[in-house]
Amino acid sequence: MSAPGSRDFDVIVVGAGVIGAAMASLLVSRRLCAPGRVAIIADRFSAPAAADADWDLRVFALGRASERLLKACGVWDSLPRQRVFAYERMRVWDAAGEPTGKGSLTFDCAEIGEPNLGHIVDGQALQWQCLQAARRSGAVLIESALAAAACTDANVSVRLTDGREVRGQLLIGADGPQSKTRELLGIETAGHAYHQDALAAHVRTARPHCNTAWQRFLRTGPVAFLPLPDGRSSIVWTTTPSESARLRALDPQAFGSALASAAGDALGACELSTSVASFPLKLQYALQYTRPRAVLIGDAAHVVHPLAGQGLNLGLLDCAVLADVLAGAGAAGRYGEHRLLRRYERRRRSENLLAAAALDGLERLFSNADPWSSGVRGIALRAAGSLPSVKRHLAQRALGLAGDIPAFLKTESGGAA
Repeated sequence: MSAPGSRDFDVIVVGAGVIGAAMASLLVSRRLCAPGRVAIIADRFSAPAAADADWDLRVFALGRASERLLKACGVWDSLPRQRVFAYERMRVWDAAGEPTGKGSLTFDCAEIGEPNLGHIVDGQALQWQCLQAARRSGAVLIESALAAAACTDANVSVRLTDGREVRGQLLIGADGPQSKTRELLGIETAGHAYHQDALAAHVRTARPHCNTAWQRFLRTGPVAFLPLPDGRSSIVWTTTPSESARLRALDPQAFGSALASAAGDALGACELSTSVASFPLKLQYALQYTRPRAVLIGDAAHVVHPLAGQGLNLGLLDCAVLADVLAGAGAAGRYGEHRLLRRYERRRRSENLLAAAALDGLERLFSNADPWSSGVRGIALRAAGSLPSVKRHLAQRALGLAGDIPAFLKTESGGAA
């Protein structure tokens, strides 16, 4: 007999961010669950931005695989066009070099036969449209916090802080770096703090961004400019916590001057058009992704350095691979079979650890000031720039078109259920 206020579902998703909401939509769009059989649990649900609101300070650079997954979820075509911007080039250079000369690397969509290198997307608009797509798919939104979780061979049951109980066949933790789901499942994490802060703001620059993402590597961390449709750029400036505090205390004019200097004057004078936000950086990864009838995705499973903008893309690929694995489950009662969930874990944990190690290695290499590291950086950038096959592979990796990619993301039409 059911307890008062209890409900039964096939899948319970904890977390209503982009990853959790996209996962819920994907389960229905891929016909893995019927409408009404997926629950999303969150302590609060996002609200839409005001019509005249500026771009969110959270912006995401989404690759092609992420674009196709969001199409499959019914999200992509719902995004306001003024909140999505395709960029065509990326210029990366070392502090000792120049944006287009020695010690630099340029990626151009024309060189790999793609219409663009990805899209810059407003974070708040993306989160809201993912939640709306989940609602349209029939997902049931439950506003409360997770208090307890119990997984058995037969099902999973979660108790909420308001006393309600929710049962299902599979529990998906998509509740971010401080995941309560992960804690309740007894899954530990490893990693380390970078002892860096990332500063985020939007700026106007004297020179046009030319539909290009710009990133200069400094000893204290990279400074990146992501192009916005109104001619501004969204910046992510990684530096030490003490320098971050100093920069945030500057007046807007002084901050703009410091930013232009950090960028090597690549885009000329910089003028702040928003406030400046900051957040600490860390590398964190779950030692396991699964328990019987439970699985972790997105930041609940892995947090990486933002220098290549791959965090959300990795999380969306988690969603795609989990859906791919569950497609072989058949009846709803088999969703939580540990054999199936371990298949997802093997596929995604190896890919995510590889990405985390690569980003961690790049951060260490480019933040090291010794002559040996400087020489290695120069050699690596020159080699990558002079070998078209290497550049193409790196660009395809960034787009999410290389590695273990589910078949339904490999073509533009593959999103159809």
